[in-house]
Amino acid sequence: MNLMQKIYQTKRLDLKILDSSHASLVLDYYRRNRVFLAEWESLKPIDFYTLAYQAEELEYELACIEQETRFRLWIFKKGVEDRTIGCFGFSNIVRGAFLSCFLGYKLDEAEINNGYMTEAVQKGIEIIFNQFNLHRIEANIMPKNKRSLRVVEKLGFYNEGVAYKYWKWEDHIHNILLNDKV
Repeated sequence: MNLMQKIYQTKRLDLKILDSSHASLVLDYYRRNRVFLAEWESLKPIDFYTLAYQAEELEYELACIEQETRFRLWIFKKGVEDRTIGCFGFSNIVRGAFLSCFLGYKLDEAEINNGYMTEAVQKGIEIIFNQFNLHRIEANIMPKNKRSLRVVEKLGFYNEGVAYKYWKWEDHIHNILLNDKV
C-alpha cells in the first residue's frame, strides 16, 4: 500500500481499507443484510458468516490491493466508527493496453436512498482514475436493480449494451465510464 491511504473522506463518509482486526464489523454488516443481499449476490460458503472467514477475506483484500488487482473500501458514516454501512470495490484490474476494472457495490438496507453509495463511489472513481491510472470502469447490473442503475447513471456511466445470460444467468446492463485523461 505504498501510495494508498487507509482512509479516504467525502462530505459525509469515511471510506476505509480494512484488515483482519475489523472482521467483526464486516461480519456484523453481512449478518444484518443477509436477506437483503441474497437476491443480488451468489450463494455463500457455509463458513461465510464466521469471524474467521471474514478475517481471512480482509487479509486477502489487502494482498490484492498490494498487487493492484482489486481495491475495496468499506463505508462508514463520519463519526460512527463501530458500524460499516457497506462497501464498494474495483475488481479484475487489468494493466497493459487495457487499463480496466469492474465496479461492484453494496449498501446496508437501512441506508438506501440517502445518496451514500453515489457519494462513496464518486470518490472511488477519483482514486481508480487518478491513483491507479485506469482508463475504463465497467459495471454490469441486472435490469431489475433500479437503485444500482440509478447510481451509475448519476455518476456518468453510459449503457454499452446488454450482457446476455451474464452472472446468475440473468441479463445485465453493461455500463461503462471512461477516463479521458488516459
